[in-house]
This record gives sequence, structure tokens and C-alpha cells, in this order.
Amino acid sequence: MVMKIKQCCCYRHGILQPRNPWSDGPEYVTQCPIQPGTNFTYELVLSTEEGTVWWHAHSDWTRASVHGVIIILPAVGTTFPFPEPDEDEVIVIASWYKGNLQSRVDMAMAEKNTLPDSDAFTINGQPGDLIPCSADSTYRWKVEYGKTYLLRILNANMDEDLFFGIAEHNLTMVGMDGCYTKPLDTSYIMISAGQTMDVLLTANQSLGHYYMAARHFATENMDRIVWFDHYNVTAIMEYNGNYTYPTYPSLPSTLPMYFDMQSYKDFIFQIRSLATPEHPVSVPQDRDITTRMFITTSMNSLYCSADSDSSCQNIQITSSVNNLSWFNPSDIDILQAYYRNISGTYTTDFPDYPPTFYNFTEESMDIDTVLTVQGRKVKVLEYNESVEIVFQGTDVLAGSINHPMHLHGYTFYVVGQGFGNFDNVTDPKNFNLVDPPEVVTFGVPKKGWMAIRFTANNPVKNGPTTETSMRPPPAYMPLCPSNSGIQNFHDSAEKKMEYT
Repeated sequence: MVMKIKQCCCYRHGILQPRNPWSDGPEYVTQCPIQPGTNFTYELVLSTEEGTVWWHAHSDWTRASVHGVIIILPAVGTTFPFPEPDEDEVIVIASWYKGNLQSRVDMAMAEKNTLPDSDAFTINGQPGDLIPCSADSTYRWKVEYGKTYLLRILNANMDEDLFFGIAEHNLTMVGMDGCYTKPLDTSYIMISAGQTMDVLLTANQSLGHYYMAARHFATENMDRIVWFDHYNVTAIMEYNGNYTYPTYPSLPSTLPMYFDMQSYKDFIFQIRSLATPEHPVSVPQDRDITTRMFITTSMNSLYCSADSDSSCQNIQITSSVNNLSWFNPSDIDILQAYYRNISGTYTTDFPDYPPTFYNFTEESMDIDTVLTVQGRKVKVLEYNESVEIVFQGTDVLAGSINHPMHLHGYTFYVVGQGFGNFDNVTDPKNFNLVDPPEVVTFGVPKKGWMAIRFTANNPVKNGPTTETSMRPPPAYMPLCPSNSGIQNFHDSAEKKMEYT
């Protein structure tokens, strides 16, 4: 795979950066991309994170190959909320693309075609010995009988959910996205793109070789699939010791198949926060909620532009939330425009509800739901208010899939999820407000919904004190490529603006 990077940003996925959005990383949102021949130093501010999170590039598709794991250990004087493992092992599941990936993406966009599917998945850089090109370089992990290992697993794929398991060995999930969970014993996990999981494994089986394997959990419509990555990526767990090596390692017999929705449900609906005095949760209760939003997620087509010729048939594929498709500014990022009170870059009228209500989970080709518009609309939250968002998946253009949603700067609680259209009368009665999963990334089910809650206590809009206000920007921030008049912050203290 070749990835020629023309510009780049870097994001620490799962590190909350309290009061420090300047080092968050998404291009054109909290900073302009770093241009070739220049550099930018990020400052990491840790807070409540503990466990495994990750970092990745945040420009175009650079995340496909520019990524890695960040391990945050318990604070000095504390320990894990489970028996301390003997060793750690990092498992990064990623993708391999043939050719120049960015060129493939650019071509697909220009031709208004579907984006590239991976040609193989990888574990720690290798597709595994089921694929000839990797037969001699398959990743091998050596273990000692009787030891317990903490697997720090990252799904670094662009958009693919994966089942993962290890032959003849049980797993116990104990953490997710830098937060602890109640121990969940299982023979496999289902990990969405962008998620990290901390999983315990005890090497207690007969001395031998065992495959660890991952398989795509596909939620595309089976009758419409042209191609997706069917290869099962493998690595080999090898016991140390004297024994006769097998001709082939054992495969995980309990690894679910591609379309196994029931196995997805059986795993994902069991996840709970640890919720102990040492690791408490703070779930906003019904009486606390000050902002409620209902956001549809859809695949759409854009309207033909005013200068389109007569052949335009509204076929450019895009995605939208509440029927709005985001497009980046060109001369300044959103955060600087906000901080410096520069108008014209964005508007603050992102809607709390979609423009129309319909049967969201029914396949729709209706022109009123298919067509969308582009915009730069944002939602501004007051400091410390409690927020509830229901994400509703739709089947517009038959595009419904299980899709991960991610929130920068916060963890959030998944208080409810289900299939079909969200019912705002009956579904909230079943919300888990005691020990819901606390995460930074979680999947909206195919033709379903997910309800989250969080407290907006990581300021962009400032609170009443210095400690509840956004820090001033660093002296230097990258310039956008087309920037012709926006200068850097030579004296951050003098440039600071207060927002109340």
C-alpha cells in the first residue's frame, strides 16, 4: 500500500484534552492541516483515561496507515480493578490496500463511485498465513503456560466492524476506550472501527499453536453487496515449551460468520460500565437533561449545483446527519473562527431534529429523503449542561449499516440502543441509567438507534471561571493552505477572547 501524504493532522482518539481543544487534531475543525515542510507540536492533557486508547492521522484516509496504540497505566499508588496480569500484548487490526490508496479514493470520489474496500485485513501488520504473500511473515505471539495476559486490542480499520477470537481460549473483556467495564466472559468480541478493548486471556490450554483470527461483521444488504473483504486475518499464538509442532494451528470454532447479527447482539448488549466507588459513573438523569437532540444518519445524494449541465441526475453520493452534509472551510478552521469571533465560516443553527419524519428504517428512494444539501452548521452547548442525543439510522438509498459514532473531547454513556424506529415514549423507559457503557466510540445498529448522554464540561464555550474555560491557543497554529490573511497567535495572552 502506498499513501502519499500531502498534509496531515494527528488526533489522540480517547484522550479528552480538557480545556485544550487546540491539540485535538481534526483538520479544519480544531486546526488547519500541517503542511509539508512544517511542523506542529501537540500537547497531551490526560484526565480520567485509564487503559488503552490510540492515535491516528486525521486527514482524508491517512488514518488507514498512520496510527498506533497509547497505553495509560493506573495512577501511582493504585492498581487494576482486576488481578494484575503477567504481561501485556498489543493487537492492532488494520487494513491493507493495493496500490496508492489516496489515488483510489480520489478516483472514486471523482467518478461518484463507492469508496475502496480493503484488499486484506492485518494483525500487527500482516494478513496471516492463509494468504500466500504473508505465509512467511505471519505475526506470532509466544506465551507461557499458566500466565494471564492483558490484550490491548485496537480496530484501526476505516469503517469495518470485526469479530475476533482465539482458538480454544476464553476471553474476558475488562475495558473499552480507556474506561473499565464489568468483566465480560466470552469466546469472541465484536469490535467496531475506532474502538479499543482491554481483554484478559489465560494461557491454560494444551501446549501448541492456536490461531487468533478476525472476520468482518458485514451489515450491508446481502442482495446489494458487490464486494467486501472476505479474508479472515490470522496471527498465531504459540506456547513455549517442548512439544511437537502441529502442521496447522487450530482455528477459532466459535468465531461468528460475516452476517451473524445474533452474535453481535449477544456480545454488544452485555457491555456495562464497572461503576464501582473507585471507578464511578456519572450518568445524567432525566431531571438533569437540558438539551435533547434526535439525529438521523443517512446515505444521500447531493442536489445538482447551479452550474451543472443537463446530464446531472443528483447521483453524487454523500452522507448526512439531519439531512445536512458537512464540508470543510478552506482558509481557517472552525475553532479559530469561533475563538476570534470571525463570521462567515459556520453558522450555529444545526437542527435538533431532522427536517421531516418518516419510516426511517424502511428502504427509501423518495426524492425528499434522498437529496441533501451541504453546510457548516454547528451546535453550541452551554458549559456543564446535560445532553441527550438519539442517533437514528436510516435506510435511505438502501444504505443502512452498523456505523460507529464518535465524540471528541468527551466520553459518553450509551443509555439505550435498539432496532427499528426510536419510540420517544416507550424506549426511554428501558434506558440504563445505572451502569451503561462509558465510551468514546460506539455503533448505531443497522436499521436501529442509539441513545447517549454526556455532560458538556470540556469547554469551548466557557464556564464562569478560569478552570472551566478554554485555554488560550499556543503561539503557533498551522495555517490553512488557502489562508491569505489569517495570522498566527504571536502573543496568545493578548489575543485571548472571553465567551460567557
